Amino acid sequence: MSEEKRPMADEIKGEKLPYPAKQSEMKRQPDSDLSNYKPAGKLKDKVAIITGADSGIGRAVAIAFAMEGAKVAIVYNENDDDANETKRLCEAKGGECLVIKSDVRYRQMCFDAVEKCVAEFGGLNILVNNAAFQKAQKKFEDIEEEDLRRTFETNILGYFFMAQAVLPHLTKGDAIVNTGSIVGKTGHPILIDYTSTKGAIHSFTKSLALNLGEKGIRVNCVVPGPVWTPNIPGTMPVEEVENFGHEVALKRPGQPEELAPAYVLLASSDGSFMTGSIVDVTGGKLSSDA
Repeated sequence: MSEEKRPMADEIKGEKLPYPAKQSEMKRQPDSDLSNYKPAGKLKDKVAIITGADSGIGRAVAIAFAMEGAKVAIVYNENDDDANETKRLCEAKGGECLVIKSDVRYRQMCFDAVEKCVAEFGGLNILVNNAAFQKAQKKFEDIEEEDLRRTFETNILGYFFMAQAVLPHLTKGDAIVNTGSIVGKTGHPILIDYTSTKGAIHSFTKSLALNLGEKGIRVNCVVPGPVWTPNIPGTMPVEEVENFGHEVALKRPGQPEELAPAYVLLASSDGSFMTGSIVDVTGGKLSSDA
């Protein structure tokens, strides 16, 4: 989809899907096929594992990495059809893609997923922590313990577990890229638990970067603004979906394809002097905004 054809916020209509939302069922499909992307072999001979890669940002990153020459393992939790479509799209671009159904909330499952990737591709160079859970709740006191635990277990414990699992396989020049969120800086009134985990991811990124610096392993974080993914109609109230992305300078939501190049930068030698960085890709949504 060309830039001039990407929908403005006032063109985004209210849409609601059951959780976990399937990208294949969205009325307005996200732009995540990398049709505008021009690869340059930046990840040739690399192996990457990406969590939450069945759809949305994770799918776009997987395709971009495949186009750049990486072998890709995608980890997902529930939506088999979406995951298989990601695999098909990666292979259609000439890449190799391994599909791993798992749950990053559980440490052993993270280690098992990494071992499957290494067994299939013979090594590992890049981790993209991208899996996420959110559930909107207008009243703070109504956040249920089950949802609170799932949010933290998926969004921050899963990042810890995956990093621990990949570390024995990483060497100097390899990279970990985490997915944060602008709401981890600004807050959001109906996503208090989610925003708390995203703020934690930003701090996790900086601290792990300091810890692994002597080993030459870089750790960075992409901070998306409002991006049109299945999580939006799948977890947000209809009134929040309506005009989604109106608050940013560009007056529209981002598309997954527009986030993927930032992950390529941080995973490749182009980002060789970047570590501990929190990279905003927000359409002009500043952390100081109200």
